[in-house]
Amino acid sequence: MHCYTQMQSAKRGIITEEMRKAAAHEGIEAESLRCMLAEGVTVIPANKNHKSLEPKAIGGMLKTKINVNLGISKDSSSQNEELEKAIGAIELGADAIMDLSTSGDTRAFRTKLTQMSTAMIGSVPIYDALVFHKKPLKEINAKDWLDVVKMHAMDGIDFVTIHAGLNRQIAQKLKKEKNRITNIVSRGGSLMFAWMEMTGNENPFYEYFDELLEICREFDVTISLGDACRPGSTHDASDACQIEELITLGELTKRAWEKDVQVIVEGPGHMSIDQIEANMKIQKTLCHGAPFYVLGPLVTDVAPGYDHVTSAIGGAIAAWHGAAFLCYVTPAEHLRLPTYDDMKEGIMASKIAAHAADIAKKIPNAANWDNDMSKARQKVDWERMFSLAIDPQKAKRYRAESMPKSEDTCSMCGEFCSMRNMNKILNGESVDINVI
Repeated sequence: MHCYTQMQSAKRGIITEEMRKAAAHEGIEAESLRCMLAEGVTVIPANKNHKSLEPKAIGGMLKTKINVNLGISKDSSSQNEELEKAIGAIELGADAIMDLSTSGDTRAFRTKLTQMSTAMIGSVPIYDALVFHKKPLKEINAKDWLDVVKMHAMDGIDFVTIHAGLNRQIAQKLKKEKNRITNIVSRGGSLMFAWMEMTGNENPFYEYFDELLEICREFDVTISLGDACRPGSTHDASDACQIEELITLGELTKRAWEKDVQVIVEGPGHMSIDQIEANMKIQKTLCHGAPFYVLGPLVTDVAPGYDHVTSAIGGAIAAWHGAAFLCYVTPAEHLRLPTYDDMKEGIMASKIAAHAADIAKKIPNAANWDNDMSKARQKVDWERMFSLAIDPQKAKRYRAESMPKSEDTCSMCGEFCSMRNMNKILNGESVDINVI
């Protein structure tokens, strides 16, 4: 167990075992990673109590990481179902899993997750406060909110989403301007907004931010500063409330760094393509280069059932321009709790987006994967193509479902296959095509 937080160690010139492992995964020197951690531009979410963790680093100049959301729902899921999803998500290559449970024995589920997961585990304590304390929202007090954060920290959670930027000033601005179509779409943000309205009190995570930092420092929990005012529609993107909250998150980031607590800043949900690059630059400036964790962004609002596609488009562009961490979106977004198959589709879409961005960012060796696939295609080496595919099972199934007459072609091109014919002619063989 490390005595200091990862950031504290980095500032002191200490290279921890977590830094060594994360650097090896990136293919960089541990000292380079230590410097990034000391600056706050990279984080290693690694709770001291998460013993099964295989640590990874999150930063805009590193491989783009992806997060999978899951959790127990009152309407349609159980612990066993969600644990099966978690195991599957790790096998499919998720870097992090976020527990968004809102029902049942949430602590038992959370404990099982941190005991078995090699991936980073995140959570949103504001949801659990309602489940754990079994009180109406209005009756929860500041101590209750903080107690749940500490419980999550004790249980081994590596990063917590905290909606600390939505203070009363920003809440009043949102009420006064009335320019938004979708108001507040963040679940945690909407709960905190409602609590402030009903009690008349300041957001306790903003008011008692120093106490929150002490909890995070004790267990080395990374704070993911939640964007309560993120746009829930393309119409609402880049408005005054979103940017004002981002300014506040930047101020809180510096306060966290002063206490040696690592920070991720959460970003926009829905946003048209032309605004993404600018938003990444604004975040980097206002939040001093802290890693950006984007929830999509979804680049159109009209694709229910296909929002993993709209998210992958936005995520690839965001990561290319500096976002470090992509929160996956499934085809079930806006419609239902995702099934295992929905989860897989979301993971694959996010992995494609992350890898596409890594190529554009010139991450070392990122393009080698694609070059190897291209070489296998040129040789018409099907088994090699399958082994290199981001989803080998799907690639094999598609070919098996429609086997062509010739094993060295596919059923789309057949004897017109460009690879086959170019290989033959360049080898001095004739090309005969029988169209009858």
